[in-house]
Amino acid sequence: MTHSYTKIFVHLVWSTKDRRRLVTNQLRPQLFHHFIEYCRLNNIYIDSLGIQPEHVHVLINLRSDQKVDDVVKLMKGESSHWINCENLIRPKFSWQRGYGAFSVSMSHLDAVRTYIRNQDEHHRKRSLMEEVQAILTKHGFNIADMPAEKPTE
Repeated sequence: MTHSYTKIFVHLVWSTKDRRRLVTNQLRPQLFHHFIEYCRLNNIYIDSLGIQPEHVHVLINLRSDQKVDDVVKLMKGESSHWINCENLIRPKFSWQRGYGAFSVSMSHLDAVRTYIRNQDEHHRKRSLMEEVQAILTKHGFNIADMPAEKPTE
């Protein structure tokens, strides 16, 4: 084969520092458009994006020359810098350290897209930590050592 063909979909999840509910309904669309534009300019292909008051879900199509960790660092670092430079949140905004990254097969893309799109409805029934525990369990992680849920503001 003379060409390389890749389709690597990754579902990323990360939260605000201390899982504080800082992303307001007013900030949400601004942050959504900022992620889309920033990623477009930096050749990060966002397939689906969902932003909640204390966390983000994004489905990306990872290029063969990209590393998950680099993409997440770019998205988290630049967006927190932008939020702080624009004074969109007081006090200083930051994302929590770490993230979840889960591979998605082509046969499950529509289900993950629907899941991300329906986050508002989903979180009426389940907290962020219940969701994280379910995702980790589904992907074979042992949640026994996971830190207890902190109260959010």
